[in-house]
Amino acid sequence: MSVPPDLHLHYVQACQELGQPQNPFLAHVLQEADKSDKITCTEGMTLKIAGNNHPVPVQRVTDDDLGVLASVLRHAAFVTGLDLGFNVLTDAGAKTLARFLQENNSLQYLNLRFNDIGTSGAELIAGALHRNESLVHMKMTGNKIGNQGGMFFASMLQINSTLEKLDLGDCELGLKCLIAIAIALTQNKSLRAINLNRPLLYSQEEETTVHMAQMLKNNSSLVELHLSKHEMKNFGVEQLCEALHENSSLRYLDLSCNKITCDGAQFLRELLIHNQTLEILDLNANRIEDAGAVYLSQALSLHNRTLRALSVVSCNISGKGLTALSHAVRSNVVFSHIYVWGNKFDKGACKAFSELIEMGHLKPNCTDVAPYKVDGEVQVAQLSHGLQQHYYWAPRHRVVPEGAANASLDIAADSE
Repeated sequence: MSVPPDLHLHYVQACQELGQPQNPFLAHVLQEADKSDKITCTEGMTLKIAGNNHPVPVQRVTDDDLGVLASVLRHAAFVTGLDLGFNVLTDAGAKTLARFLQENNSLQYLNLRFNDIGTSGAELIAGALHRNESLVHMKMTGNKIGNQGGMFFASMLQINSTLEKLDLGDCELGLKCLIAIAIALTQNKSLRAINLNRPLLYSQEEETTVHMAQMLKNNSSLVELHLSKHEMKNFGVEQLCEALHENSSLRYLDLSCNKITCDGAQFLRELLIHNQTLEILDLNANRIEDAGAVYLSQALSLHNRTLRALSVVSCNISGKGLTALSHAVRSNVVFSHIYVWGNKFDKGACKAFSELIEMGHLKPNCTDVAPYKVDGEVQVAQLSHGLQQHYYWAPRHRVVPEGAANASLDIAADSE
């Protein structure tokens, strides 16, 4: 490998040439990068220039700053990842990024979460990915690209054969682009994980869920699918479960924050009885209640030996359902992670989970409750563990054991 360039020196020179004032935060990141051992490693390095979660306020990256940075990175092949989340990039910055993606053949990871990129910026970036053959992981989370912007990414998925992970959560996607993405994924053979959380849907017919289910019948490469906040009801769950009887690739299914009840949990029970692939199921913030918890525990206790993690946080479950789930953990040696906080713990449920942990059936970092005693009575407290606990932000200094706060990533390496 050739001698790597001095990133900070090149940045200072580029600012002088372009007449652009230096961004102190960006300059600091490049100075620290110059000191990194990874600069000379074949594995490459990621520049973390995210504008959030700093102990002091930072000057966030603008479109003009990005233009200078792109010129610095043009010959820095050792930079394989770029985290520009939580900055103030707009469609003008997206134009710079699109040009950079067309010219660059080393960048594998690009994080643009929660900037101000709109529909025209999405068109430029998606268009650049028609030809880019290096990018593997892309995060557009929180940019208001809308339905039309989502359509550009759906078209890209019909052409691009390199991208493996795409996050379009909180992007205000609409009905038409979700259907278009589902159709594209029936043919796409490279994408392994996609996040489509919180679209803007105005129909109660669940057309998008029906198309996603049809896609799952034909797609054999998708490993991770996030459909949180889709207004999904029991009919939609039934469609997905029927499709997953025929699917042998999906390992992680996120159905959190929907309108699934105990009837929907019945379909999930039948799925868990027959499916031999699914490892992670997120039902956080649904309303499956005790009956739904009992249905799931029946499948996990007697039949399923594949599922490793289940989240039923805030699902209106009381003591009966929680105790049933504890029995499933006790009897199923594969079922190792369960998240239950936000439900109605009675004395029996508190005792059941306390015994699970004391007897070693459930490791403390594999659940979100911790037992303690008050006047001889067992109670439970909340732990900061869960599926995608640090999806929107991550602590600068780790306060929980490795993997405990993101068990999904720990179990399914494909989603890292």
